Amino acid sequence: MIGTGVFTSLGFQLVDIQSVSMILLLWVVGGITALCGALTYAELGAQLPRSGGEYNFLGRLYHPSLGFVSGWISITVGFAAPIALAAMTFAAYLGSVFEELHQATVAVLLIISLGLVHCYSRAVSGRTQFVFTVLKVFLILVFSVAALMMSDHQMSMPTLPVTRDLESLGSGAFAVALIYVSYAYTGWNVATYLIDEIEAPERQLPFILMIGTGLVMGSYLLLNFVFLAVAPMEAMVGKVEVGVIAARFAFGDFGGELMGLMLSLLLISTVSAMLIAGPRVLEVIGQDFSMLKLLAKTNPSGLPYVAIAIVVLLSVGLVLTSSFESVLVFSGFVLSLNTFFSVAGVFVLRARGWLNGEAYQAWGYPFTPLIFLGLTLWTLVYILMQRPEEAIAGLVVIGTGFAFYFLSRDKSS
Repeated sequence: MIGTGVFTSLGFQLVDIQSVSMILLLWVVGGITALCGALTYAELGAQLPRSGGEYNFLGRLYHPSLGFVSGWISITVGFAAPIALAAMTFAAYLGSVFEELHQATVAVLLIISLGLVHCYSRAVSGRTQFVFTVLKVFLILVFSVAALMMSDHQMSMPTLPVTRDLESLGSGAFAVALIYVSYAYTGWNVATYLIDEIEAPERQLPFILMIGTGLVMGSYLLLNFVFLAVAPMEAMVGKVEVGVIAARFAFGDFGGELMGLMLSLLLISTVSAMLIAGPRVLEVIGQDFSMLKLLAKTNPSGLPYVAIAIVVLLSVGLVLTSSFESVLVFSGFVLSLNTFFSVAGVFVLRARGWLNGEAYQAWGYPFTPLIFLGLTLWTLVYILMQRPEEAIAGLVVIGTGFAFYFLSRDKSS
């Protein structure tokens, strides 16, 4: 989860929101939304245990066509876009230290290298992810403590909301900024893509989702507070590499470059995680649709090498053809729509009488799913109003998925 969003989105949020308290409130609201979604997904995963995430939930709760479209989103946008964005951010941070590097080339090489690692063996894949995740958490703590201790910058704005700030709480600017935050929390649901590889998922999955989301929320609040505490807002407005900017103000040019190098390493874990989870969704789709059975092919280690290769190629294509912000808003819209209908599925599950009393049930039901649905719908509506090009592009992807479903179904029959 911790990756592209938290190290890039602050600069875009500051374009319209010049308030420390409201920026921090954005991350609290986004965290509560993600936590409510995680609580609901934990029930869906425990009640309908199978890998595939939204593909599994939507296909079984609504109609196979919705499941297929969700899988289509995963194939075309859901994982390729986050991988591309994380790789682009990695290259931007590394490029801020080594200016002679060609950033697109660096991003492409990172994606291909990790794709090869995850095609090699399950043990190597798992160890790689574990090492970079531990490194990520350690570096975040070191950066935060050191920056706060060494910076002499004085934050000029209050950290608690004042009346003037609260007036913007329901504004379009706040709603659109929330899509960047929601994107940063993307990944709270990834464990549901690998349910078949989790021991006793009906017991383990709720803890994985809830503990992971809670820890990330705390990390995000800490990082954004540090960024705002050590660097002036005007230096970060509209910038991608906010971590490097904050580090330079806290530690000077050399220290900033060193921290920029360290922060770039954090993003390797994000690319790696998505290259583990994404191909598993494609693999399940290949198992269910004969026209796409190539996606289900595995190597002797049981790894879906064809699906991994496709995700790698799509991610590389996005790196080479798209701008950072347009990919972020476009993918954020599509992914939010996908999770919206999945969370709503918990009401369908219970209405159909499919509830297994022995498996986990969402804490706080029906309020937790309703909070997630309300906040997500509010964000989606404002994106349609204020960023129609990205929203329409997302709807086109979804419409294409429906068309491909009926075509593949006819071929399969």
